[in-house]
Amino acid sequence: MNILVICPNWVGDAVMATPALRALRRGFPNDRIVGLLRPVIADVLQGSDSFDSWFSWNPRGSKPLERTWSVLRALRRERIGLAVLFPNSFHSAVIAWMSGASRRVGYARDGRGWLLTDRLEPIRSGGRFVPSPVIDYYLEIAKYLGCPRESYRMSLVTSPAEERAADQVWHACGFGAAERLIVLNPGAAFGAAKCWPAAYFGELARRLGGLPGTHVLVLCGPDEQPIAREIVKRAGRPTVHSLADFRVSIGLSKACVRRADLMISTDSGPRHFAAAFDVPIITLFGPTHIEWSETYFVKAAHLQKKVPCGPCQLRECPLDHRCMRELTPNDVFEAAIELLQRFPREPQPMRRTA
Repeated sequence: MNILVICPNWVGDAVMATPALRALRRGFPNDRIVGLLRPVIADVLQGSDSFDSWFSWNPRGSKPLERTWSVLRALRRERIGLAVLFPNSFHSAVIAWMSGASRRVGYARDGRGWLLTDRLEPIRSGGRFVPSPVIDYYLEIAKYLGCPRESYRMSLVTSPAEERAADQVWHACGFGAAERLIVLNPGAAFGAAKCWPAAYFGELARRLGGLPGTHVLVLCGPDEQPIAREIVKRAGRPTVHSLADFRVSIGLSKACVRRADLMISTDSGPRHFAAAFDVPIITLFGPTHIEWSETYFVKAAHLQKKVPCGPCQLRECPLDHRCMRELTPNDVFEAAIELLQRFPREPQPMRRTA
């Protein structure tokens, strides 16, 4: 049987889906698994053995083969027997239905229940969705399909090209193998409400960069280079660097996080790279429920100030952004010291390639 797996559209969700992908592989060892991924998610899962083949799907992209009708024609040629839907969108259910899959399994959300043959019900209370870990949400689909129970361990790999790109960063920044590296991730694709002030990140980087034998590296995407440069400028230390002047990519960020001793991040997708590479992680939560992205990673610390207006789940704060502003650089610095002491660096090779 050919199985279609429609992957999540968000970076963090894709990483949190890796245990469920592993369960599907174990549950259907003799079947062919075909992935349908957005281009950015293909970059995240590059090198994964979860799929026998995969298609890149970008409805508004410039590449004709990634457009919806081209993808549908390709999927129909695959003669899909089972479609597994991780996203909750109506669009993904339409794709599964139009692919010709005889069985379509997913959650009955977004008014798409009639397009599914097997409908799982999300947890509700009083008509509202109850915040619950996405990692469990995906594993429940695999469990429903009879797959063996899988651990919560998330997993990613890096490619030789991604590691070479990280080597260039290490050489340019003068990182020594024996020195400690802390990576900061200030971005938040969800919206500005998740962002921690650049001035706070700058002060935190200044203090961390002053620790003996410690360097700080600020990650960024193409649209986040100005804030990365601002953080480095505010830190004012030669031990604080950023990726702003390099050719940034998901793959480079993965390789940098893999080599780190600690990651400090907003509640954004790349924070899950840390757990996938067994790197301690501090996440700065503001408007979002911690429960949605709980991954049960023992080397994680969640910081969140309780405020009367939150968690609001809004992309933009209509008030004064107090949930993030009340979380001070000193709060985060103390948490960083505690996590570094609890989970000291373990000797590891510089490279781990697919």
